[in-house]
Amino acid sequence: MSTSFRRKAAAVTFAVLGLSLAGGGIAVAQPTAKAPAEAVQPAARSTNAQPPVTAESARKAKAALKSGATTLAASTTIVVVNANGTRARGTGTVIKYGVGQYEVQFANTVTNAVFVATIGRADACCIPPAGEISVAARLGTPNGVFVQTRNSAGTPADLGFHLVVHTS
Repeated sequence: MSTSFRRKAAAVTFAVLGLSLAGGGIAVAQPTAKAPAEAVQPAARSTNAQPPVTAESARKAKAALKSGATTLAASTTIVVVNANGTRARGTGTVIKYGVGQYEVQFANTVTNAVFVATIGRADACCIPPAGEISVAARLGTPNGVFVQTRNSAGTPADLGFHLVVHTS
């Protein structure tokens, strides 16, 4: 009895699959509408290279490392940064390089840390503007995190953000 049932189930499965591919698969494989001629690919983004470390940034990084411990057992540090590059709350020193380019320096080394950032506002009002955010370890600065913010079109834009750094 079970062999008969398995054969019928297999036959029904193949029949449904065949009908699905014959009916819907052809429509998907050969769309009737063509893309408009004026449709273009989005512009390629920049190389996303970090700006070079300035003497001022290096000086601040060394001062921050001297003021704090260089190793921690495990810690989580937060900072909330306004769009203009000022620190709203949390710890760390914020340096604004250009449109949408920020560096946040901490009193400890963050080279093996985990960085999490999101677009956000410092106040409790309103929903933040839509956009994109990227974080990376700051090249040449062991206690720094580089943050790049962009609008939804991919153009660099000054946007406030929340940054969480977890070291273990």
